[in-house]
Amino acid sequence: MTGTTEGGQPTALCRDCLSLFESKPVTGRCPHCQSPRVVAHPELSTLSVAHLDCDAFYASIEKRDNPALADRPVIVGGGRRGVVAACCYVARIYGVRSAMPMFKALDRCPDATVIKPDMARYRTAGQRIREMMEATTPLVEPISIDEAFLDLSGTEKLHGGPPARTLAALVLRIEREVGVTASIGLSYNKFLAKIASDLDKPRGFAAVGEAEALDFLGDKPVGTISGVGGQLQNALARDGITLIRHLRRYEETELMARFGAMGRRLYAFAWGRDPRPVAPNEPAKSISGETTFDDDVDDPEELLRRLWPQCERVARRLKTADLAGQSITLKLKTRDFKIITRSHKLSDPTNMADRLYRTAEPMLRRECDGRQFRLIGIGAGDLTAGVFADPPDLLDPNRDRQKKVESAIDAVRKRLGDDAITKGRGFTGSRQ
Repeated sequence: MTGTTEGGQPTALCRDCLSLFESKPVTGRCPHCQSPRVVAHPELSTLSVAHLDCDAFYASIEKRDNPALADRPVIVGGGRRGVVAACCYVARIYGVRSAMPMFKALDRCPDATVIKPDMARYRTAGQRIREMMEATTPLVEPISIDEAFLDLSGTEKLHGGPPARTLAALVLRIEREVGVTASIGLSYNKFLAKIASDLDKPRGFAAVGEAEALDFLGDKPVGTISGVGGQLQNALARDGITLIRHLRRYEETELMARFGAMGRRLYAFAWGRDPRPVAPNEPAKSISGETTFDDDVDDPEELLRRLWPQCERVARRLKTADLAGQSITLKLKTRDFKIITRSHKLSDPTNMADRLYRTAEPMLRRECDGRQFRLIGIGAGDLTAGVFADPPDLLDPNRDRQKKVESAIDAVRKRLGDDAITKGRGFTGSRQ
């Protein structure tokens, strides 16, 4: 899509030397630096909502720090019993994908180099990228360690050019200073920006404007809409809805009658609308921890022993963030990869590992019917301020004592390290 907008606004940009043009050069190359990386769009100067997504972030960090891996397929994840946390684009050629069971990934790409995740290193790089984004615009909404939405509305004078140019400069800076690449999706709302960021990976830059939005979305599968998982796709398919344009046959009220609150989202997105603002520092909706076993486990006592460290992990994260959760969710994955979740709402919020454990224990025992499990996890939702955590309860006279014990353990660990003191539940063979 090339051409000149009214008023002579630039509709093309060189992503290497950052030159702007009223229209895309006939040769397709930048006349200043001869780069072929020229992006063109009729609305390039007016779009301001972006989704920035680093390319194969964990694997890119590993390749950055070990140049010998540059041309090799790299998988970041657990052992053979784990799952793929990330993989490079070379591994993706073989069909490896994130969240794939490791044994399937290695069957497809047996020569891959498998690396255990180093989250501390990834967080350091992610934080540096976050700082660069926040220096570009205050409207940054983090999605994960390596991606975020940005709203650059009104930044033209500050940065001396349209948002598209500012974003291209940001990506070049990330490459230069952090050593990883990123892709940009640029549009007029978050929904379309997110889709656009996947169109041209890696090192991509794609724009979707208002004039083309309906045509662009029409033949996309309904699964393109965030929140539309397998079950909802099946339900939509039963109504003959497999493509986004099929949703436009229905009024909003009809979709809401069929699919509840999700119907409103389906209707808006089908018409290219997304009223959600880019919301900086949006609070976490839940905090969770999980572990995948080397061998399947069916013994309830062993499962409980594996659950306890995750309860401590979640409790530690809640306390660090000064939060408490009122909804507790147990997660299990069977040997055939079926995910089971069970939830319970507490009378008041908690950030104590002991209450997380005691809440999850009966839910876990009910699921222990001889099935073998490969993963267990615990999560806390309905988050609120930590000051509301674990108030005195006449029906639970031991709560105050347990809270003091846990606080004492936390204090020792803060001084001497997490391994300085271990509760009985953490020992092999414990039945506490």
